[in-house]
Amino acid sequence: MARRKKVYEGKAKILYEGPEPGTYVQYFKDDATAFNAEKRETIEGKGVLNNRLSEHFMTGLQSIGVPTHFIRRLNMREQLIRQVEMIPLEVIVRNYAAGSMSKRLGLKEGEALPRPIVEFCLKDDALGDPLVTEEHIAAFGWATQQDMDDMIALALRVNDFLSGMMLGVGIRLIDFKIEIGRVWEDDYARLVVADEISPDSCRLWDVETDRKLDKDVFRHDLGDLADAYSEVARRFGLMPKQSFTSGPKLVH
Repeated sequence: MARRKKVYEGKAKILYEGPEPGTYVQYFKDDATAFNAEKRETIEGKGVLNNRLSEHFMTGLQSIGVPTHFIRRLNMREQLIRQVEMIPLEVIVRNYAAGSMSKRLGLKEGEALPRPIVEFCLKDDALGDPLVTEEHIAAFGWATQQDMDDMIALALRVNDFLSGMMLGVGIRLIDFKIEIGRVWEDDYARLVVADEISPDSCRLWDVETDRKLDKDVFRHDLGDLADAYSEVARRFGLMPKQSFTSGPKLVH
């Protein structure tokens, strides 16, 4: 079997050259990191769960006309995606105060915001992915003003969809981050949702109990991360309701 060419390796995923031109294979690792990778651990089954959950959310977005890089799932840990030109920004949508926003603004964790707030962070691990303004983005050429307007509109559409989807299974979408890339068609660039949408990139709280079902479980030692992610998968019908001791068994 031919060795695949690795294109990129991040904290949670590896990209390999895809089988067709213009594609990548995205492999989900079991690694969990927090605080800019200062805290690190391997969580058995995490990559399997994130692969399946990201597929579920990406295909849901595509069904309402939101373009994504997702093509199809290949196996338990891998999916085929479109090759895109990544914009070096994280787009964060906040519905409730939590995390860094609570610290920056002195807001109580879980406090509802007056409206969804969109923030941009520069993707740079060495700098800790700092918060940046639209003025910074335009001045340094990371994206045009039109790109930013389109990114905000796209992020708010994702927020509307995910918020409803989560609420339907008893989960509050506190906040989430997405990455966005450009797909070139002749001289026209179309923006698409890329990277992943999973409990790694969202804050998810149980509506009734405020139990955290996201990476904050790992960040703050609140329990078993695989169990929290499995609970999200179960609520969306992607896992059997009973638990298994041999790791996650996803519904195909």
